[in-house]
Amino acid sequence: MVERTYQLRELDSIAKELVIAAGQERIWVFQGQMGAGKTTLIKALSRQLKVVDPVSSPTFGIVNQYETEDFQPLYHFDFYRIDDPLEVLEIGVDDYFYSGNYCWIEWAENLGGFIPEQFFLIKLEVLSEDQRKITYQHLNYAHRNK
Repeated sequence: MVERTYQLRELDSIAKELVIAAGQERIWVFQGQMGAGKTTLIKALSRQLKVVDPVSSPTFGIVNQYETEDFQPLYHFDFYRIDDPLEVLEIGVDDYFYSGNYCWIEWAENLGGFIPEQFFLIKLEVLSEDQRKITYQHLNYAHRNK
């Protein structure tokens, strides 16, 4: 687990660090209170991965699809408004999660058991108006009960 603080002006370098640290992991889970900067960080990550589409929070649409310069799809989920985890099955969330493409997930705690067993977890905490604490790590729950 890596934990550090950063100033908002360092966001692009933090995004670059995360892309390197995530390696081949394509499922990324973002945790943090409302206003912690999850979507702002995702915008910085999108710049690192050369996303050509405008990036915004998919709060009302649940999922936004973006495309990179080399035409690779990337999916950005916001499950804040999900009341029943079964709702995510209606949008075919498994198809997205197991597509091999990047899936960036905000409010994954609303998914119940539908989150993949392996993912890259990023936690954000507000320290001040222009300072955040970030914690990130790879998690794999596939073998937790074996």
